[in-house]
Amino acid sequence: MTASGSLLFLGTGASMGIPVIGCTCSVCTSESPCNQRFRPSGLLTINQKKILIDCGPDFRNQALKHSINHLDGIILTHAHHDHVAGIDELRVFYMRQKQPIPCLLSHETTTDLRTRFHYIFKDLNPANTVTSRLDLQILEGHRGTTQFLGFPIKYFSYEQAGMHVNGFRIGNFAYVSDIRKYPNTIFEDLQGVDILVLSALRFEPTPFHLGIDEAIAFANKVGCQHTWLTHIAHELDHEKTNEYLPPNVRMAYDGLEISFLPDFLLDKDSSNDPKRQTR
Repeated sequence: MTASGSLLFLGTGASMGIPVIGCTCSVCTSESPCNQRFRPSGLLTINQKKILIDCGPDFRNQALKHSINHLDGIILTHAHHDHVAGIDELRVFYMRQKQPIPCLLSHETTTDLRTRFHYIFKDLNPANTVTSRLDLQILEGHRGTTQFLGFPIKYFSYEQAGMHVNGFRIGNFAYVSDIRKYPNTIFEDLQGVDILVLSALRFEPTPFHLGIDEAIAFANKVGCQHTWLTHIAHELDHEKTNEYLPPNVRMAYDGLEISFLPDFLLDKDSSNDPKRQTR
C-alpha cells in the first residue's frame, strides 16, 4: 500500500518573524493572515505519525494554534536560534509520553545542541526530570539515506555562513531551508522531486539566503512541479510576490497544508536505495 504524507507549515517567516518588533511597514501592519508569519517550522504527517521539522522560538504558540498534543519524532535542519530555540517546550511531550522523542540531526547540530541545552543531556533520573529529553539519531556523513521511525529519509548537506545545514527528502517531497552555498550534487539528491519547499528571504540575494530569482532558478534546475517558498522576510508581501512568481512557484503561508507521496518506490534510481552507503 502506498503511504500518505502531508506537511503543515507551522511557520514561514524569517528569523525575526512577522510582524517584526517595532516595524510599521506595509507587510508588518497587514491584516492578511498570509503576511503574519511565525519562525520557520513544519509538521510532517506520514501514515499518522507526527514529525516536527525544526523547533524555533514560536513552537509553543504553533502547537497551541494547531492542537499538537503528540509528537513521534523531530527532524532538525541546523542549530540556528530560529530553528532550535523552542527545544525546552518539548518537555511536555516527554512528561506526557514518558519516553524521549526520537530526533534526527547531524553531528554538527548535535555538538551545538549539547552546548546550548547541556542540561537536557545530563544523566538525570527519568522518573524525576522535567526537562526535554531527546533520543538522538545522528546522521552518518553528509549525504545518504537513513531509516527514521520506520521510513527511509534521504538527507544532504550545504552551508549557510559557516553553519552546516541539512536538507531532507521523503519520496517526491523535499524540504530545503536556509540555503545559500551548496554543492552541485544537491541536484542529484533532488532528482525526481515533485514538491519542493525552499527558502527565499527577499527579492535580492543576501550572504545567508537565496533571493527570489535565485530560488526560481534553483527550482527550475530541480525540475519540480510545485515549489513552496518559506523563511520569508517582511520585505515580501504575499499577494504581490505571488503575482511576480511563475505559476509553479508559490509563497507558502502559516497554516498551509500540502500533500505528497512518501513511498520511495516512486523513485527507482539507485541513489534512493535505503541500503546505499553514505558519503
